Amino acid sequence: MKAHGTVHRYGDNVDTDVIIPARYLNTADPAELAKNCMEDIDKDFVKRVKAGDIMVAGKNFGCGSSREHAPIAIKASGISCVIAESFARIFYRNSINIGLPIIECKEASEEIKAEDEVEVNFDTGEITDVTTGKTYQGQAFPPFMQNIITSGGLINSINAKED
Repeated sequence: MKAHGTVHRYGDNVDTDVIIPARYLNTADPAELAKNCMEDIDKDFVKRVKAGDIMVAGKNFGCGSSREHAPIAIKASGISCVIAESFARIFYRNSINIGLPIIECKEASEEIKAEDEVEVNFDTGEITDVTTGKTYQGQAFPPFMQNIITSGGLINSINAKED
């Protein structure tokens, strides 16, 4: 399983309130949430993001409230993976549960720049900055988590096992 795209870069402590502001929580529709993703921190994000793009951030990404809407908005916006030095625990769990690939890697989060082209191999945890040629080693997903993500989330994974 791989992701490949252009980087959208953010700093430390990006909280769920800026990922999807509370004023838009009157819907659970992923497409509607995506229209306002990152609006309070990056007004032009939704205009620039393309399917497959990658988000890179610093420490404690997804901190704040435990709303599942935040990873849903990111995934629905077209982001194929979020790379950060660290994730808030509830955001990490919510991301896996809805099928949004995330990967922790301190060096990649510090060195990869906005607009770089990046490829992520989830089987090995290898992150390649295609723009600079530099490779980083992130934490690979165990097979059961890869299954959840490739199934599109926990519920889909469970339902597929019942078939």
